[in-house]
Amino acid sequence: MYCVKTHVTIEDTIKKSRFIGVLTPCLSEPEVLKHLNDCHHQHPNASHIVFAYRIKSVKGIIMKFHDAGEPGGTAGKPVYHHLEGKDLINVLCVVIRYFGGIKLGAGGLTRAYGNTAKKIIEASQIIEYIEYTEVHLELEYKQMQLLEYQLKKLDGVILEQKFSENISLLVKIPDKNLAILAEKFELAD
Repeated sequence: MYCVKTHVTIEDTIKKSRFIGVLTPCLSEPEVLKHLNDCHHQHPNASHIVFAYRIKSVKGIIMKFHDAGEPGGTAGKPVYHHLEGKDLINVLCVVIRYFGGIKLGAGGLTRAYGNTAKKIIEASQIIEYIEYTEVHLELEYKQMQLLEYQLKKLDGVILEQKFSENISLLVKIPDKNLAILAEKFELAD
């Protein structure tokens, strides 16, 4: 699985219709709704605001696509197929259309929306999706330097730290590196 690193926007004109493609990383459906709301506010005169998204959750992959008034299956579905084809998750793809006066027909719409999605995915920086786990650690002060060194090697980060008699930490680390960290430090529950 893969995800996109940053927000990307492209623009294309097809038979006088203006197509704006927006690809945005999103971690939840509320975040998707916020971005869609932003698109509607930024483009109040758009003829259609089509979207598709895939979000990884604890229940599996949540996916949805919407044709936004275009004939069924000609807009949202082709956009979604490009997200699915590239195995992208935690991403929202929006294609905004300003009608230019020339009807494209069902095949033309499918190609226009699909190609806009394809172009924006090609223009984005795609990275491998990494599953992270958050763990609690209780350390003595003398172990802190070793922990920081190990976290750097294992692509982990310290999210929280509380200092008292010992150091209480919340650490985020890639799942694949959790066993290595557990060998060197005692993980708290």
